[in-house]
Amino acid sequence: MLLLVGLGNPGRDYAGNRHNIGFMALDRMAGVHGFSPFREKFQGELSQGEIAQEKALAFRPLTYMNDSGRAVGEAARFFKVPPERIFVFYDELDLAPGKLRVKFGGGAAGHNGIRSIDSHLGPDFWRIRLGIGHPGHRDKVTGHVLKDFAKQDKAWLDPLLDAIAEALPLLVAGEEESFMTKVALLAPPPSQEKEPGEGDDAPAGKENQEPDPD
Repeated sequence: MLLLVGLGNPGRDYAGNRHNIGFMALDRMAGVHGFSPFREKFQGELSQGEIAQEKALAFRPLTYMNDSGRAVGEAARFFKVPPERIFVFYDELDLAPGKLRVKFGGGAAGHNGIRSIDSHLGPDFWRIRLGIGHPGHRDKVTGHVLKDFAKQDKAWLDPLLDAIAEALPLLVAGEEESFMTKVALLAPPPSQEKEPGEGDDAPAGKENQEPDPD
């Protein structure tokens, strides 16, 4: 069994925020692959289905971003899903809009949702970083991540979410390079310019991008 996790903040006020791109990706994957309706469980919302002939769970924590690990840990323990079969989709400031990177394990790189999951499960899970771009100055980060995507962003956002859903079987089958390649072919990002800090990990001094409520 595998666990697909989308990170974001619950509630209508946050639904369209850049910070909620993980929720958006999860919803698209569950819809494309015919998962069951979401129902509240484990301090989140859970849906069940199948990917690449493997039983799969789609999970949205409702604990707010900063406490995501509490809900994810509870669901993972109940279903006995090992960390290496957990795939977490979330926003990344230091990737250009529309870009995507996959990595197994590593640090939190300033993302408090990932830091929270690390604290409950350890670092050895899959991280799928979805680029939202950086506003250019750390003082603008809060407004950037907690602001809705602009209308023009739909030109790259919708194709990206569709491509992730279509290519998902490659990711869960252990073909992460093929997954990234297919997503890039199906949904090329609007800019190919490299963002500051775009490596396997962001710089150690990266600002905290979690201004969420408790």
